[in-house]
Amino acid sequence: MNQDRYQRQITLTEFGIEGQQKLNKAKVLVVGAGGLGIPVLTYLNAMGVGTLGIVDADVVSLSNLHRQVLFTETMVGTPKVEAIKKQLSAQNSTTNIEIYKSYLTTANALDIIKDYDIVVDATDNFPTRYLINDACVIADKPFVYGALHAFEGQVSVFNYKGGPTYRCLFPTMPTADAVPNCNENGVLGILPGIIGNLQALEVVKVIAGIGEVLSGVLLLFDTLSQRMQRMKFKLQAGNNEIKSLATSYEFDCELPLKSIESGELQKLLSSNSIELIDVRTDKEFQRQHLKEAKHIPLGSLTDRVAEVNLEETVYVICQTGVRSKKAIVKLQELHPGKDFVNVVGGMNQMKNYVDTY
Repeated sequence: MNQDRYQRQITLTEFGIEGQQKLNKAKVLVVGAGGLGIPVLTYLNAMGVGTLGIVDADVVSLSNLHRQVLFTETMVGTPKVEAIKKQLSAQNSTTNIEIYKSYLTTANALDIIKDYDIVVDATDNFPTRYLINDACVIADKPFVYGALHAFEGQVSVFNYKGGPTYRCLFPTMPTADAVPNCNENGVLGILPGIIGNLQALEVVKVIAGIGEVLSGVLLLFDTLSQRMQRMKFKLQAGNNEIKSLATSYEFDCELPLKSIESGELQKLLSSNSIELIDVRTDKEFQRQHLKEAKHIPLGSLTDRVAEVNLEETVYVICQTGVRSKKAIVKLQELHPGKDFVNVVGGMNQMKNYVDTY
């Protein structure tokens, strides 16, 4: 360990050489290599954490660049974990960087997590958060949580020294359409940087044993007012006694039997007149939509189902492909036996074939 490199933080009486040595020996797993994961990884790497693990199967896209500031335009199309490893290695060549070019699943979660001291949740979906929580409880690992919603962010530390878990704060998984992620609802570019850095700070505090860790405390940050609030919560009986993972971590809805990729849908749209239902909100539809789409928001679908032409195969689209699945479940309940097809990836995968922006 090069002490000169870290002299400015070693000089801190509360941190010192002991704190730096703890960072150097630590192994931190970051699940998600996007807006939250990048500031977490960048600062932990710069500060001298010995081993960083990165879990993500996504590739860099142009729409990532306004908030995922480690990436450049030349990296578009490159696997995120590979691009990040290259950048981090150039920043600090002494860090051991392990990459997992996959998503975290019930099949690999326990095997990956067991080798790390602490886990950072830098994801953007509820199923993975519940999976991380349960795996960390089983493996007895603390995990640092961060979440974004438009102009607001949240940070907390779960499963720390027997403290409350994620399920103590959020006992049950919401439905697929209850809270959209940043792909659907948008996010101000700087917000992930703020929340990700707060997560990195909690990681350092846990590893070095300094300060007051956000265990049993949810920190809420509002960018528009520059205000922070703290909400306390307690361990709920049984939540720290999970012994095995659930068989599946999915939203509480059935998956549609049929789906179509964006390229296939584009071919259909250019050669046929099809029944395409867009179930996003009014604001989303006005911002960007396919000219062939009929707009029926998910919340109005049951009341307006008569507007759907059931004589044709019905294709359903949303922003990412999640709410459209929920819509198809509703349609199948109302009209069993009819053909409904989900557009995989939703409007995010249809960027080259839109009517308005």
